[in-house]
Amino acid sequence: MKHRTFFWFILPTALSMLVFIAMPIVSVVTQSVYTPHEAVLVETESCGPFGCSKETVIDQAATKSLREAEPLGRFVGLEIYLDRGHLAVDEVAQAWRDSEGISEFISELNNLPFYRAMGFTLTYTFTVAPLMLLLGFLIAVSVNRLNRYLKGLVIFFSLLPMIVSPLIGSLVLFWMVDSRGILGTFLQWVAGDPDLSVKASTSLTWVMLIVYGVWHAAPFSFIVFYAGLQTLPGDLLESAQIDGANRWQRTWHIVVPHLLPLVTFVALIQLMDNFRVFEPIVGFNSEAHATSLSWFIFNDLGGETRLLSSASATSVLTIIGVAILLAPVLVRTWRDYQRKG
Repeated sequence: MKHRTFFWFILPTALSMLVFIAMPIVSVVTQSVYTPHEAVLVETESCGPFGCSKETVIDQAATKSLREAEPLGRFVGLEIYLDRGHLAVDEVAQAWRDSEGISEFISELNNLPFYRAMGFTLTYTFTVAPLMLLLGFLIAVSVNRLNRYLKGLVIFFSLLPMIVSPLIGSLVLFWMVDSRGILGTFLQWVAGDPDLSVKASTSLTWVMLIVYGVWHAAPFSFIVFYAGLQTLPGDLLESAQIDGANRWQRTWHIVVPHLLPLVTFVALIQLMDNFRVFEPIVGFNSEAHATSLSWFIFNDLGGETRLLSSASATSVLTIIGVAILLAPVLVRTWRDYQRKG
């Protein structure tokens, strides 16, 4: 392909990436190192028949003039990243000095909002991703062996969790695990505790969120793996069967290596998606027991006082976190490509 032809071919994609990806990231990074100007306060004195009184009021004209002169706000550098609401460098150093062991240090970190959110985010990501891959693979292999008259019906029901909106799906499960719901009542019966409440327990809330994450994400891996199974050479499986390989050996030595590139693709997508977990936390109303980095951003942007700088800093940290998660997979994929090339 000629250079000019390639240029015009790639130009629309490059412009779209510049406008919708690069520029917003630059804007977020810029906003994260600035903080809004504080209101200019002046002290006024008013006197009356019964004496004088002093009052502190906002100088609207001076405040407006300051904000118009510096619309981005006051430059603070990395101050927002290092404050107690984010990396909390001073608090972490103090906790490390005062703690007598790793467990106590981790307990102190859980008292810091950012690290508490990071703890749940990482737990959710590294639990949901492998379980989703395994469950999707098992469903794909099982469906592929079904009678062709049953495949369509089973595929339809297997894809239902992905069709349902994440927020609606989480709300449905939220009502089901309520003490008056079918799952909540069943858990009370199994535990023998009529006062058992999933919503009141941090550990049970985490389990509920992870179960929902696997349920919602498994159909994606299933449909990708099922499509990959349709490209598996049938004569290869027949040859292995003739050579005496059992079903487990055929699956492990032929099916799994054939699907390995798809496993990498699905893992990349799900790592990014799981690290940005948000809808289940809102749907389950579980902010008291589990928060994530995305929920942090939502919380900063809500309410009457919108903390744009804080939300921007959390967004940048989330982007860095996603990049760190994807780096090993991308490096391994690149090395495999170089080796094959």
